[in-house]
Amino acid sequence: MFAQKNHSETNHPQLTQRKKMLIVEDEALFARAVLKRMQKAGFECEHAETLQDGRAIAKQFLPDLVLLDMRLPDGNGMDLLPELVVNGITVIVMTAHGEVSDAVNAIKLGANDYLKKPIDLEELLLIVQKNEKNAELKTSLDYSRQRNVHTAENVSLIGESPAIQNLRMQIGRIAQLGSMTDATPPTVLIVGETGTGKDVAARLLHASCQDGNSNKPFVHVDCASLPAELIESELFGHEKGAFTNAFGARPGLIEAAEDGTLFLDEIGELPLTLQAKLLNVLERRKVRRLGSTKERNVPARIIAATNRDLHEMVNAGKFRSDLYYRLNVMTITLAPLRERADDVLLLAKHFVSLTEKRYGLQKHTLSPTAIEALLNYTWPGNVRELRHQISRAVLLSTQPQITATDLALPATKPAHHAENYQVQLTLDIAEKHMLLNALEAAHNNVSEAARQLGITRMTMRYRMDKHGITL
Repeated sequence: MFAQKNHSETNHPQLTQRKKMLIVEDEALFARAVLKRMQKAGFECEHAETLQDGRAIAKQFLPDLVLLDMRLPDGNGMDLLPELVVNGITVIVMTAHGEVSDAVNAIKLGANDYLKKPIDLEELLLIVQKNEKNAELKTSLDYSRQRNVHTAENVSLIGESPAIQNLRMQIGRIAQLGSMTDATPPTVLIVGETGTGKDVAARLLHASCQDGNSNKPFVHVDCASLPAELIESELFGHEKGAFTNAFGARPGLIEAAEDGTLFLDEIGELPLTLQAKLLNVLERRKVRRLGSTKERNVPARIIAATNRDLHEMVNAGKFRSDLYYRLNVMTITLAPLRERADDVLLLAKHFVSLTEKRYGLQKHTLSPTAIEALLNYTWPGNVRELRHQISRAVLLSTQPQITATDLALPATKPAHHAENYQVQLTLDIAEKHMLLNALEAAHNNVSEAARQLGITRMTMRYRMDKHGITL
């Protein structure tokens, strides 16, 4: 990073923070001249006269840029080049007259630039500064791409059950609360069984809190899938040289959330050793990268989610009580699908449509037997299981109408299902079952089904439309 030009001192910009440069060159006089000029420009420099010393110093010094001579007493600079390039180090090769072909090969192997000897020191400095700027732009671009990957996709809550209506109301109130003040937004904890849609709820809350700005990042951190040896670096970031193979500085996922949303999924899987550090972030709203003394603000909205009983984990000594109470400021509980029977058909049709669009398939409908199978099943895997079963059925069905056979749902235990079903039974569900049974008995003849039920064909059609029954 370069400061503004100071015309009273030099024609070249000065570095606002010291970059590290390694000069691998066996001509001592030339090397000293380069060292003196680069140090004046703001670089922290080291010098190696041989290939072996250059390799050893690079591992310890961790340079940002290497000036590499091709002809060295113990070998060719090309032998060291791949080791530098793979670690993201900017390399400028130096060649004597007649060795341009070596320089071209070096560029092919990943060198950033080359200079022919004899080298003018001012030209060298310009080349170095140009490559440093390019490296910074690349880092900025990589971060921008990473940030865009984390941008939240459009989501919606499908369903009209009381549980879903209450969820919409909770999300709306939390979003409104965040927009009423400039204070740090409250932490939200989303709890629910696996597959109930905790990720969807988090994304919807993020979208509801953006005040029309859809570009703010949504950073999803799956605490269960991060490798134990990398999780601290991934979350908090690190500075160059903070640990072995830390060849460059990198912002962590907490920092990457910026002024958007940090979603800590499966928070119950976070190791105890990191729970204290996370608690510190939540309380102080500051994060410090590994190997750094500088703290950075954390303005992001923080949402955590889990399918585990954190209170029980606290009692078992597997989760910090202070972190639990800090997370449990505002809690959203997602109902399992078996308690949202009214939403099963709405969700099923939504997933049918999504699968058709994704794979460019013809329109499909659900047969009466398929609808009955969907309503009778208890969905232990919740919405995720429903989505997978519907997608599978649409992809494998050879007919435009999906049948119960296409769904291939596992058999449920009659006694257990009967007990659950009586609890869930509503007038609408009972009416829907009557319509489906009548249609199946009448082989989908609407007039005959209406006659069996003792209602008119018009009434039959009205009630079929009401319950979303299509033939």
